Amino acid sequence: MDNSQKIRLHDTFSAIAPLSENDVELAVQYFTTQTYQPKEYIFHSGNLVSDVHFVLDGFGRYFYIDEQGNERNKSLVRAGGAFTSMGSLIESSPSPFFAQALTECTVASIRYESLVELSKSHRNWGEFLRKLFERLVLKKERREAGFLLLSAKERYQEFLTEFGDESKNIPLRHVAMYIGVTDVTLSRIRREMGLT
Repeated sequence: MDNSQKIRLHDTFSAIAPLSENDVELAVQYFTTQTYQPKEYIFHSGNLVSDVHFVLDGFGRYFYIDEQGNERNKSLVRAGGAFTSMGSLIESSPSPFFAQALTECTVASIRYESLVELSKSHRNWGEFLRKLFERLVLKKERREAGFLLLSAKERYQEFLTEFGDESKNIPLRHVAMYIGVTDVTLSRIRREMGLT
């Protein structure tokens, strides 16, 4: 891993929990970096996922394919987020969903077992792992509440707030799937908001 990648790794991880350059240096040996092109898969439904793929640059998505062959976005992931399947990591079960790059997407990947070992042997990595899980739970909780309590327009406004200017890089059909509406409904919402 070159020095610029180490710096990006440090910056990405420090946004989650305080890690020193020494902390990152301890872990570098466990990480590999890879750049995915738009539409390239990070993993497929049915794969056993053993790694956590931290996004350093770009955007991606998790999605399901239903019995009729329709894609359903589970989540969108940007720099600072991560791709993995918790079911695979914890229960050794196949991932029920796909992970795919939407833009050019650079990830730093680590085996989950190595991340757990780091967290056991180094206090700051333990704090990092705890904060990572907290962020995951909070994101899931907010997303569920959004679907239960907010209108489609409010969910779109929440999306714009969360992703800010970066939202312009995400194709609208993926945004529509993410907020649980059709392309037509999203177009109407955007028109009502004066965004088209």
